[in-house]
Amino acid sequence: MYEFGALNWTILGGYIALTLVLGLFIGRKVTSASQFALGDKSIPWWAIGISVVSTYVSAMSFLGGPAWSYKEGLSVIAIHLNYPLVILFIVAVFMPFFYNTGLTSIYEYQERRFGKTSRLLLSLIFLTKQSISSAAVLYATALILEFITGIDVAYCIVIVTSIALVYTLMGGIAAVIWTDVIQAAILFIGAFIIIEAVWNGMPEPMTQVMADLKADGMTNGLKTTMNLSEVTTVWAGVIAMTMFHSTVYGGNQMMVQRCMAAKSMGDAKKSMLMMGYVAFFIYFVFILLGILFNAYYDGKPFENGNTIILHYASEYGLPGLMGIIAAAILAASMSSLDSAFNSMATVSVEDFYKRFYKKNESEEHYLKASRVFTLIWAVFVIVPALMFATSTGSILEVLSKAGSYFVGANFCMFVLGFYSKHITEKGLLIGVAASFLAIMYTAMQTDVSWPWYCVIGVVVNASVAYVASLLITGKQTEMHQYTVKGQQAEYARLKKPTMENGWYLIPGKIDKASYGLLVMFVFSLVFLWGINEFADQPDNLTLFAKVSVFIVAAAIIGYFVRVFLNSSQKSQVTADAK
Repeated sequence: MYEFGALNWTILGGYIALTLVLGLFIGRKVTSASQFALGDKSIPWWAIGISVVSTYVSAMSFLGGPAWSYKEGLSVIAIHLNYPLVILFIVAVFMPFFYNTGLTSIYEYQERRFGKTSRLLLSLIFLTKQSISSAAVLYATALILEFITGIDVAYCIVIVTSIALVYTLMGGIAAVIWTDVIQAAILFIGAFIIIEAVWNGMPEPMTQVMADLKADGMTNGLKTTMNLSEVTTVWAGVIAMTMFHSTVYGGNQMMVQRCMAAKSMGDAKKSMLMMGYVAFFIYFVFILLGILFNAYYDGKPFENGNTIILHYASEYGLPGLMGIIAAAILAASMSSLDSAFNSMATVSVEDFYKRFYKKNESEEHYLKASRVFTLIWAVFVIVPALMFATSTGSILEVLSKAGSYFVGANFCMFVLGFYSKHITEKGLLIGVAASFLAIMYTAMQTDVSWPWYCVIGVVVNASVAYVASLLITGKQTEMHQYTVKGQQAEYARLKKPTMENGWYLIPGKIDKASYGLLVMFVFSLVFLWGINEFADQPDNLTLFAKVSVFIVAAAIIGYFVRVFLNSSQKSQVTADAK
């Protein structure tokens, strides 16, 4: 057992107290189920954007990212190359559908497009997948407390759940977002302290370390092999994982719900765009940690790879460091758990409780129901969390593999709704069943890696759904109102404005701010190429790193200047109108 000490306990206890006080303060303003789920539409876009980022960058990234790259090298980053492409698609297509229609549960779209059975099926898929994801996050955090205090992991799981539950119950989505902002700051402070310590604490000069890592194949982030059994290839990252993450961000109540709390369509889009511009660098930091640990520990095996970063922090000896790291990883987990509890409660109330049990009750009644379901889901995820406690591999990889069974159906049910003319609900549901069977067969009978499960599911789902729809209901004569073309036609018919303050209101149109994501995607490929190319050339690597930092800094400054100018123009338009 690690001797935690008074200073570390003070840091960790202070973080927990601050989080609970903030939740209590915000909770005093929540008086309805609508506020519990979507706030009062007053939360600034940058806070929502930070919440989006920190929700998915959880303890699985802090622990599981280094654990994975410790074994596989920088190629693990390929799984995260797709974020600019994913966010571009979501902002252009998903976001207008959900925000314009004022949905609380995004799965209501399925009912409007196909029918109530599709809505209920997708809601059930979300609840199942999210409970598994939350359990993995919960387990990851419990590992920290067990490592530090020696308390059994099962008791740690209960403790962590209770802390996240309390402030989520009190403050709803507003508490989730504002605590996420604090949690993100703590998370990245901890991450950069560790990476700085490892970087400067190597037994050899970094020039030699990087050369040795390249010789071992650890710096190659762009594996171009076409072998489908390998997980961390460029093709898996760009093709398969683009579909995977489009579902994670666009078709996921947990991620989209906070964007629905934005003041306007433009703010909703800006909050999501933040993820597209920063995700690559965030994951690069955690994955770089793993390969640096590989050099520091000379690749020695660990009984549980997810504790590598904790071992290092305990050995480093900096006073208060373990407290900061514990608070950082706890913060990372809280930012995911609180979002999960709130979104699962929202879906439970909107898609099931209101529909089948209490249809016409007051907002106060549904607020109580939302809090009851928050409690129920918090208790429920404890069971799979205990099951994850038997895993010794990277929890990030384990979770991604588990989620891949669901994303094919999820992706298809939304994208076919957006673009298909002839596919109807019966055909769609037959396609969903066929995709599950295809993925199960692939997983059990082949060595195809899990990122491709989504692609297989999408291809089978779309093909079977199209044929089944034609056989059962025949060809449709018109595009449905809730397709991209249907929405564009509806706006034209009603002569509604298609833009507001420089942002498109209709789906299928790309905003100017989104084109930078394509540049970001190309930059990430060049950046990874340069890291490997110059890893054993100290002078060239230094120059390449400086140029890359300059480009990134200029891009970030340019992005925020554009946002500021847009906001100023919006304020001026409002003033002139008055």
